[in-house]
Order: sequence, then structure tokens, then C-alpha cells
Amino acid sequence: MVIMTKGLDQKIYFYNTVTRKKEEFKPIFAKPNGTGEVGIYSCGPTVYWDQHVGNMYAFLFDDILSRTLRYFGYKVNLTDDADAGEDKMEKGAKRENLSVWEVALKYEKQFKESLKLLNIEMPEVMPKATDHISEQIELIKKIEKNGFVYQTSDGVYFDTSMFEGYADFANLDLEKIREGARVEVNTEKRNPSDFALWKFSPKDGPKRQMEWESPWGVGFPGWHIECSAMSIKYLGDRFDIHTGGEDHIPVHHTNEIAQGFGGLGQMTANYWMHNAFITLKGGKMSKSDGKIITIQELVAMGFDPLDYRFLVLGSHYKKGIDFSIEAMERARNSRNKLVEAVKTRTLFLILSKN
Repeated sequence: MVIMTKGLDQKIYFYNTVTRKKEEFKPIFAKPNGTGEVGIYSCGPTVYWDQHVGNMYAFLFDDILSRTLRYFGYKVNLTDDADAGEDKMEKGAKRENLSVWEVALKYEKQFKESLKLLNIEMPEVMPKATDHISEQIELIKKIEKNGFVYQTSDGVYFDTSMFEGYADFANLDLEKIREGARVEVNTEKRNPSDFALWKFSPKDGPKRQMEWESPWGVGFPGWHIECSAMSIKYLGDRFDIHTGGEDHIPVHHTNEIAQGFGGLGQMTANYWMHNAFITLKGGKMSKSDGKIITIQELVAMGFDPLDYRFLVLGSHYKKGIDFSIEAMERARNSRNKLVEAVKTRTLFLILSKN
């Protein structure tokens, strides 16, 4: 993010993943005074497990971006969804011996607590994917009507070969993807890169707790359609900024873009901004192998959550951070010095007025 002056001549530049270069930010609803209204959509958490410090990095980025835009006079409409419709929810329920709804409520509460601890402003809208099944079905129907859909025995799929620009966003090598798909889980897929818009509930085995009726059969929506449907509902067919972690570029956001073209004939966001990873000892934080640290655990270690916020503020969002206790201690010391300096300066100003 680059900011040039403030006022009528202010210019803000963002690195846009679409073009892979810095571009001057021009909101759709701009005002003559150089401000306007900005619509931002962020991929929210899947509320099936604890959100670790790596997960929270993305929401800190959203918060800093939103606060910066507001400082420069923009009205910001941030939509950040809570995702609870995936297979992960069923696995989480089995792991904790709870219903999927209880798991969703538990970890949504923990996520909101983490937002508060990090002084992250709540988004204007925080929709739940499970409350927007009808919108997801309607979008799939539009994509189907436009000829991008086919059906297999286990679901409804997006045919990526029908979208000429599918590989452009992430610079995907589709030929390598095809070569690597020698063992394909679903042999009915036309292309290895095709993805599910709607999955049918298994006929054999235990009944899913989360499933809904649809024109294609009982089942549940794919991961990618959730974000497309909710961003369109709350921000319109075209909005300003879509954010997320860089891990979303090759799959989730690539597929969101495909759905936008399939259903609406266009890319839904003008600027796509991605933050880098928080690593732990050089490796990606992973729930599956237990390599995570939550905000609540940092508090238990004696850190102020704002120490972590300060750590994030001290790095470039596209370079990422290698997280460690030593890095947290340095951030804590630096933040404490800053706080004391501000207190001293404030006291000096008060005394000088008297």
C-alpha cells in the first residue's frame, strides 16, 4: 500500500494480484473530493477449530486496510463471512462429540473474542454461509444456465475448460495439473481443476448434520460458492476490494473468479489483495499437525494481544512473519517503549498547559 498526500490530490496505490503491479485506487463509488464508499470482502474463518495467530493475521490486515481508508475519508463497508458449511464442520463435530451447530457457535465465539483482544473493529456485516443457502443455489443456477456446469454421481461441478481465463489469476500450469492427476479421486470429473459447486450427501454411511434440498438433490454447497454468493449479496455484482491470504490465490480465489464469470460474466472485485503467511520456525502453521498458537495462548504466556498486533504492524503484509516467542518479546519491548513515550509526551503537554 502506497499513499501519496491527503485531501483533494490524495492518491492511494495498492498492489493488485490481478495485474501483479501497483495501481492507483479508484473506488467504484468515488466522490469529487477524492473520497467515496469502498466495498471490501474478506474470506472469514471456518469455525470448526481454534483460529491461530496465522489465521488472525489476515483479519489484522483487513483492519489496518479499513482504518487507513477511513482515515483518508472513505466510508468502508467490510463484509467478513463465517464459514460453517464444509466437511470440516462434520469432522469437528465428531472430534468434539458435539453437533455441528454447537461447534460453529463455540468457535465463532472464540473468533470474535480474538478480534476484540486484538482491537480489530468488527466488520459491518458478518454473514454466515449456512444462512445463505438459497443465494448459493441461485448463483449455481445462473452458472448452470450459462453452460459452465455438469453433474456427476457425487455432485455438481464447474467445468473450468469452459472459462478461457481460468489459469490467468494464479498463473496456473493446467498441463502440469493434468499430468499430476494420475490418481483422481473422482474419475467422473472432466478436468482435474474442476471444482464442486454442490456436493450430494452420501447415500451410504451416517447422515450429515448439515445438508439441504436443492434442484440437483440433497447435499451441501461447495466451499467456493459460499464466498461468491455472499459477496454479491452484500456488496453487489461489482465491488472494490477482495482480500485474503496468499494461499487462497491458486484455488479458492481462482475459483471465485471463475464463478463470477460463469454467473455474471465478469470479475466481481476490481482489486485483489493478499497477505503472506505467518510461519512457525520456517514452516506453515497447521492445525492438522498441531503447530499452532492462539491469541488466548499468548495471553496465558503473559503477552498483551496488542504485542502481536504491534509485531504485525512492523512487517510488510506481503513478506510475512516468522513467528517466535523471541519475536513476540521484541515486539512487546518495543510497544512498551512506545506506550511510555506517548504517556510521557501526553503528561508534558498537560503540564505545559497548566
